Amino acid sequence: MPGYQSLADLAAIEQTPLRERPSAPNTFAMVEQGAALNPGALALRFVLNGEQPTRSTDFTYAQVLDRLHQTANLLHELGVGATDVVSYLLPNLPETAFTFIGAQAAGIVNPINPLLEPAQIADILNACGTKVLVTLRAFPKTDIWQKVEALAALVPTLETVLTVDLRPYLPLPQRLAVGALRLAQATPQLPGRRVLDFGRELRRQPADRLTSGRTIASTDAACYFHTGGTTGTPKIAPLTHRNLTFITGLTEFMTGTAAETGPLVYFCGLPMFHINGAVVTICAPWSMGHTLVLGSPAGYRGPGIVANFWELVEHYRITLFSGVPTVFSRLLEVPTTGRDLSSLQYAICGAAPLSRELILEFERRTGLRIAEGYGSTECSCINTLTPFGGDGPAGSIGLRLPYQDVRIGVLDAQTGLYQRPAEPNESGTILIRGENVFRGYLQAGHNQGVFVDVGDGQAPFFNTGDLGRQDAHGYFYITGRQKELIIRGGHNIDPRLIEDALQQHPGVALAAAIGSPDPDAGELPVAYVTRVPGHAVTEAELLTFAAAHISERAAVPKRIYLADELPLTAIGKIFKPALLKQEIARVFTQRLTQAGLQVQPILVRDDKQLGLVAEIDATGPTGTDVAPAVQQALKGYTVPYVLRPAAG
Repeated sequence: MPGYQSLADLAAIEQTPLRERPSAPNTFAMVEQGAALNPGALALRFVLNGEQPTRSTDFTYAQVLDRLHQTANLLHELGVGATDVVSYLLPNLPETAFTFIGAQAAGIVNPINPLLEPAQIADILNACGTKVLVTLRAFPKTDIWQKVEALAALVPTLETVLTVDLRPYLPLPQRLAVGALRLAQATPQLPGRRVLDFGRELRRQPADRLTSGRTIASTDAACYFHTGGTTGTPKIAPLTHRNLTFITGLTEFMTGTAAETGPLVYFCGLPMFHINGAVVTICAPWSMGHTLVLGSPAGYRGPGIVANFWELVEHYRITLFSGVPTVFSRLLEVPTTGRDLSSLQYAICGAAPLSRELILEFERRTGLRIAEGYGSTECSCINTLTPFGGDGPAGSIGLRLPYQDVRIGVLDAQTGLYQRPAEPNESGTILIRGENVFRGYLQAGHNQGVFVDVGDGQAPFFNTGDLGRQDAHGYFYITGRQKELIIRGGHNIDPRLIEDALQQHPGVALAAAIGSPDPDAGELPVAYVTRVPGHAVTEAELLTFAAAHISERAAVPKRIYLADELPLTAIGKIFKPALLKQEIARVFTQRLTQAGLQVQPILVRDDKQLGLVAEIDATGPTGTDVAPAVQQALKGYTVPYVLRPAAG
């Protein structure tokens, strides 16, 4: 199987200086180069409904290039220039991919999560200065257009809204039914905003060339990605064309060149507003002339997609797919019996660590080894990956990618300044440097401590805020997080969204949100609060309050715990590591007790190599083999544990 397998392989690749490697000057040219390999090949296959997995709407590369030219030309006609922003609020559709690439040829594209609430979406649009918004036309069982109606007046820079219609993708009976419903509905309108039909306007545009005459520089901004931030102060990470062409170009070192592999088929089930969906499943296949199968507007969440996933693999001969731990956990529940999975070569898991048991069980059932990766939006998606086809060490997030400088540094705990490189297997902060790294957040106020100067006279490193270690063979491991993000099934949640909302309640004195271990989602948001003296607020009341006041539905805490006091640092800040240890102990105790074991108080300690480790002392009924019972009860959890000798 093509691809590097060791540090020696990376050194061999890097014998050729990066400047001598061919690279497209911008993302539009990158896709043009991929299309030129075989214009008649299938570029995109859109599966509208996972319950009809073999029905797809297909586009050749020639047809996709037509749509990309038309999209860029339409946006240019609407006044979009190199520094103007086109945001999209869309599910996974062909038009989403067309907008992602086409808008970069006209100006700057800004993907937005359509599950966010209107106020939060408006904050993002205002932070970006959005000029054009591409969104979904009103459609049964969707609420995206209703959100646009609620937010449009809050965004003064917004001039034009382009509506994408799902109706043409429907089977004929449904298409007729939706058409009949619309006879009684008015054409979409927004006061003071121009509202146009995306498809109708596209058809008026030239399909064989770009009309703007723009020369797109590699240093020009290509994308603005929202990476978090509290209400009113979203963090926007700008990525340049070079950031994206560089990271996409590394694909050939992982999978092999198109000439080496022949045609591959990528599956996209992750949202296209996320950096993974954009880079791994739009840029990567289209840069090399491969086929992209787009699995329903809701991706893996769509009806029938997971339930019929192995049929999708068999029918479309899928080669590569990526997911988050929740996806792989759900796929284990779907029988593979009778399905031809021989086309599958690559499965990538990112966003959160997988348990070793899940990796081994997935390999046993499918014959496919999951490659675990690590990356961030700020670094254009991916920085480390366990080699495809290799047998990386348990718990590792892999080797660094070629031409990226990934290292572990020891920083001063008070100042954040660089002190020294970490020793092998010593925990420190993961630092990253390379042409994939952004230059800083759009809002300068978010850039404090983002970059670290190691004193070597070269560019500073991006401070990921994650803790990790590197072994003697070059493999990296996550040992913890300095930054407090909660990662729920690959979705990043800023705990301040939860804390700020809860502290609006008159009965809450202090609030702290953390990630609670979960075998499916990796983490679920929970909160610990203290009450204002004299207030008799209950946990149930606070859960209701949180649901009403938190703008991001995924951030609504699953549980809220009332505490007499919260652990504090010497300077009076809430000490979340202590809460996290308490939560791990609580969850593990509950899980083991439900499994019929008697559990002594669980100690969660810091380990320099593994991060947080739970020490478990458990016993069971006579004749119980405790070790496998504990392993079964904690299957799926990524927090490591050890059994105290008394339990063995």
